[in-house]
Amino acid sequence: MTDAITNRDSVPIMVTREVSTYVSDSGVVRYKIIAEEWKVYDRLDPSRWTFEEGVYLERYDNKLNIEATIKADTAYYYDKQELWELRGNVHIENVGDEQFDTQLLFWNQKSKQVYSDRYIRIRQQKRIITGVGFTSNQDFTQYTIKQTQGTFPIKEEQSATDSTTMAVEDTAHVVTREKPAIKTERPQPTAEQPQAISEKPLTTNNEPETKNVKRLKVSDNVKRIQVNDEQLTPMTP
Repeated sequence: MTDAITNRDSVPIMVTREVSTYVSDSGVVRYKIIAEEWKVYDRLDPSRWTFEEGVYLERYDNKLNIEATIKADTAYYYDKQELWELRGNVHIENVGDEQFDTQLLFWNQKSKQVYSDRYIRIRQQKRIITGVGFTSNQDFTQYTIKQTQGTFPIKEEQSATDSTTMAVEDTAHVVTREKPAIKTERPQPTAEQPQAISEKPLTTNNEPETKNVKRLKVSDNVKRIQVNDEQLTPMTP
């Protein structure tokens, strides 16, 4: 039992939760809707569907291939006008791997146009374009940006296995590679490694001197060391 409804316009005719459904046009599936909550208001002026807990849309072509995906925090669909209003963190991706981000977007299914008068950021494969105002076809493959604010090239990340460096020219957006200069240095001796071996018998304080061991003579040009008439080749670092 509930109180009597005095304002019928404010009550949805349908409330559906955890929605996953396909929407067709003239018998052909055109897009898919996924939402946490879907409300239908048939008495509001204009009548509308509301998705106040977020929505995800997939747009299909005639062969059911995905043409574009759309996500938004809030969405309204005005069924009589066939108009979508998407608000809050609107994110779109098309088949060309381009990404569109804005805070407000309108999608008119009658005219098959998408437009916005807000700031928009478009990320392409090699650059980022920003502007205020945007119009596009509903596939997001042909679009116009108004009041362009800037174009920024995207620098490619250097691979961990690539020994070359990457450089991007801002004017032509051409990626060039430059090999780093190779510089070799002889290792310097540290405090623990003496520069020369002084002439000293190979004895220790605890062991007696061996008769067969000869003294070592080290100079700058020494290549071999004579020990017990055998030739030993010193290892170079």
